[in-house]
Amino acid sequence: MKRISCEVVAVGTELLLGQIVDTNSSWIGEQLALSGIDSFFQTKVGDNPERIKSVLRQALNRSDYVIVCGGLGPTQDDLTRDMIAEVMGVELRLRDDLVEKIASMFSGRNRRMPENNLRQAMVPEGAEPLAVMPGTAPGLKAPIGGKTIYAVPGVPWEMKQMVTSCIIPDIRTEAGLTSIIRSKTLRTWGDSESGLAEKLSNDIERLDQEGTATIAFLASGIEGLKIRITAKGDSEEKVNAILEAEAKKVSRTIGDEIIFSHNDQSMESTIIQLCRSQGLSLGVAESMTGGLIASRITSHSGSSDVFKGGIIPYANEVKHAVLHVADGPAVSKVTVEQMAKSVCEVLNCDVSVAISGNAGPTAMEDEVGRVWMATSVDGKVESFTIKWPFDRDRVRQFTTISVLNALRLRLSNRQ
Repeated sequence: MKRISCEVVAVGTELLLGQIVDTNSSWIGEQLALSGIDSFFQTKVGDNPERIKSVLRQALNRSDYVIVCGGLGPTQDDLTRDMIAEVMGVELRLRDDLVEKIASMFSGRNRRMPENNLRQAMVPEGAEPLAVMPGTAPGLKAPIGGKTIYAVPGVPWEMKQMVTSCIIPDIRTEAGLTSIIRSKTLRTWGDSESGLAEKLSNDIERLDQEGTATIAFLASGIEGLKIRITAKGDSEEKVNAILEAEAKKVSRTIGDEIIFSHNDQSMESTIIQLCRSQGLSLGVAESMTGGLIASRITSHSGSSDVFKGGIIPYANEVKHAVLHVADGPAVSKVTVEQMAKSVCEVLNCDVSVAISGNAGPTAMEDEVGRVWMATSVDGKVESFTIKWPFDRDRVRQFTTISVLNALRLRLSNRQ
C-alpha cells in the first residue's frame, strides 16, 4: 500500500505576529496521526498572494494532500480560495446553492446578508464545497494533478467539524486505509518527564522492537505530565486490548502515587470522584491562587454534590476576621494550617485545601515563589512548602495541582 502524507498550511498574518496562537494546526496534526495519516510538514504563511501560492505549490510538491486553514472569510484579505484557483489555473465561479445557504443563515438570524459575503460562495472551477458547512464559510476540496487541497475556515468549531466529518474519512477512503489508531492517556504528577522516561526506558525499547504501540510524554502544566500510549490495529477490540495491557505495565512501573488518572481525567475531576465515593464534602481557602482551585473544581458539572465553596482571604485582615488566623507571617506553616482547619468549620465541610504564598514579582527576591500548602482530612491537618522557580502564572498553576495531588494521596490512603 502506498504511504500517503498530508501537509497543514495555516494562513493569516496574525499567526506570524503572535496575535493568535495556531492551535488549529496542532489539532489537525493530532487528528491525522490518530487516523494513520502521515504529516511531515506544517507551515504558517501571512496574507500575501505570492507567498500563499508559493507555499501551496511547495506543499503539493512534497505531500499528497494539503489542508489549508483560514482565509475563507468575506473580506478582501481572505485570499485562500483565490490563491487555490490561481494554483489550479482556473477561474472562480459563483455557486447559487452556496449563495442560498449563506443567505438563509443570515435570514435565520433576522439579519441582512452583506454583499461581500457573496465572496464566500465563490468556488474554483473543478473544486467542490465540502458537505458539512457549520458557518457561512464553505470548505473546499480542490483536486490538482493527482493531489488534493482541502480548505477549511480558521474558526475552530467550524474547522473541526469539517476535518472530522469530511476530510479525514475522505483521505482514508481514497488512500485505502483500514487500520485503526487509538490512544490512551495517563496523567501524572510528582515526577519529571526525564524521570518518567528513565523509569519506562525498558518498556519504550521493547515497544520500539515490537512495533505494537508507542509511548510519548507531554508536559501540560496544570493538567499534569501526560503519558500517551498509542496503538494501531485492524479492529477496535485488538487496539483497546493492546492499550489496556500496556497501560497496566506502565502503571506497575510508575505507581499510583504518581499516576492520578488512567483515563485522561483532570486532577480536580479525580478529587471530585474520590470525595463523592467517600461521601465527603470539600472546601478551599486560597489566598495566592485567588479562586483558581475553586474555578477548576466548579468547571465540572455535578461538582455541587461535593464542593461546599471557597474563601479567598487575599488580604491579611480577611484571614484574621474570617478564618481566625493569628497575627504573624502570612506565608507560613502556622497560617496555612489554620486556614485549612478554619475553612472546614466555616463552610461545614469534611476536607479542605489551603494556600498562602508569594507568586511575585513584587515580594522580596528570596521570597518570590515560596508557597505553603495544607490539607485537612478527618480533622487532621498536614502541610508542606515549595519554592517554585517560575513566573507568577506557573507558580499559581503548579501550586493548584500540587495541593490537590496532596489531597488525592490522603484520600486514596483513607479508602
